[in-house]
Amino acid sequence: MRQLQIQQILHLPPQILALEKEAFAEGFRFLTRLITEWHSGTNRFDVPGECLMAAYQGDSLIGIGGLTVDPYSPTPTGRLRRFYIAASSRGKHVGRNLVANFVERASQRFDVIRLSTDTPEGDAFYLHCGFQRSHEDHTTHIMRLDDG
Repeated sequence: MRQLQIQQILHLPPQILALEKEAFAEGFRFLTRLITEWHSGTNRFDVPGECLMAAYQGDSLIGIGGLTVDPYSPTPTGRLRRFYIAASSRGKHVGRNLVANFVERASQRFDVIRLSTDTPEGDAFYLHCGFQRSHEDHTTHIMRLDDG
């Protein structure tokens, strides 16, 4: 088995279209939004503190996600967005490793990371990654990074 590689990306890889197709078939539209926003320039994850990261197994793109400044927070807060792991790679710690990279990255600039998910699987996954449920507007899960 080829080693998992997680890296920040500055351009959308060509394999994003296959990942988007898979996500769309599962009923998820957020990778379509990622691609649309990227091409329009609306969101390129290029504000200080932001990044887009990809998980690769060999040459295969198996996961992606972004960290942005949270537009719903009045204080500097990170927001995990557009997070997707290929179905064939779930349960193999790909998602947890990708989240860990985001947490490390976010801790350099933010005290909090927030996100929103609407599936029971997403809820369980983020709880397993150390997030707590939240009832804040536009947020289902939160992780405080400033607890020492």
